Amino acid sequence: MEADEAFISLSDPDVTSAELAAVEALLCSPRISNGPVTEAFEQAFAAYLGRNYAVAVPSGTLGLLLALKALGIGPGQEVIASPYSMRETVHAIRLAGARAVFADIDYWSGALAPAKVEERITPSTGAIIAGNPNGHPAPWSELRAIAQRHQLRLLEDSTEAIGSRYKGELVGRFGDIAVFDFAQPLALSCGEGAMVVSDDIEVVLDLRRHRTHRLDERSSVVVGSVAPYQAGMSDLTAALGLAQLKRLDDILERRRLIEQLYNTHMQSFEGIKPPYIGPDVTEVNWFIYLVHLGTRFSRSSRDAIVDDLRLAQIDAAVYCHPLYLQRQYFDLGYRRGDFLVTEKIADRAVALPFHSHLTSNQIEFIVETIKDASINVGAGAAIY
Repeated sequence: MEADEAFISLSDPDVTSAELAAVEALLCSPRISNGPVTEAFEQAFAAYLGRNYAVAVPSGTLGLLLALKALGIGPGQEVIASPYSMRETVHAIRLAGARAVFADIDYWSGALAPAKVEERITPSTGAIIAGNPNGHPAPWSELRAIAQRHQLRLLEDSTEAIGSRYKGELVGRFGDIAVFDFAQPLALSCGEGAMVVSDDIEVVLDLRRHRTHRLDERSSVVVGSVAPYQAGMSDLTAALGLAQLKRLDDILERRRLIEQLYNTHMQSFEGIKPPYIGPDVTEVNWFIYLVHLGTRFSRSSRDAIVDDLRLAQIDAAVYCHPLYLQRQYFDLGYRRGDFLVTEKIADRAVALPFHSHLTSNQIEFIVETIKDASINVGAGAAIY
């Protein structure tokens, strides 16, 4: 089979005339900075999740930073986090002045392992940040029990998991604070932007104080006890986000159809870890389509497979490098071998193109190419 002439991109936002019309209308209005459209997006997003409040910010990193600030987490405190996630999560901890303490993950779900979290708690621990990796919900009941037992704040990093459900409830409802991100390649994509949600009015007031001053406060020389980060969302971004939120069910359904096409073609690919959905997980909406190679594949053979895919004009990527092996955390004393499950998964994960514009022929070509590439590296059939 021959591939289409065009490069097959890793992501491609689902944008329709509805989004174009919303942005055009906003551009023709007298105000495109943080204003009424942003407030409408916040209210709609809070209503979608069934939470009391939502605060719009420019990025997930800033959202987590402001969340930590609002909870009083800073220098001298530790925050337990997953080493298997995007680096922005732990960057926020560092920016808040706290110390990131990593705990290992569950092999099947990729989420923080509750028993490993509890082992890492010290008198300096102030909070736990748990994510829903690649859209798969973490074990929130167990994590909440640990947080309550040790009187810790629980933050939910839902940047990769909009629309997923745990025990019937949408992710974003389990942390004291939860953060969503709207950058590409997420299902709800505004280019950039994020949302912080909570039910605690005091926390939300602190979030807003740290985020930005209101326009009606611009001439005051005494207002506020906090120097804000001026981290508001523009109405332009919010207009796009609000239009995408109205179409979110349709966007997620289109992505599930692409997932089904992938799964059909992947069934004949022996030696990869099968897709996993935990027993308490009601629904998973994947962030990207991840292939987990078996243990006979090494990190170098995984990298060779990614290179082969790119040579075939397929935009593939490594999902993530273990965070503790990146320079600023390496300097804190972490070394390879500290978290064996994280390394076992991270060294063998390949992210394939995943968006609603993929065709069946393209998906078939992608899967055939990764199969051929796995043979080329000489790994053979792999053991999980």
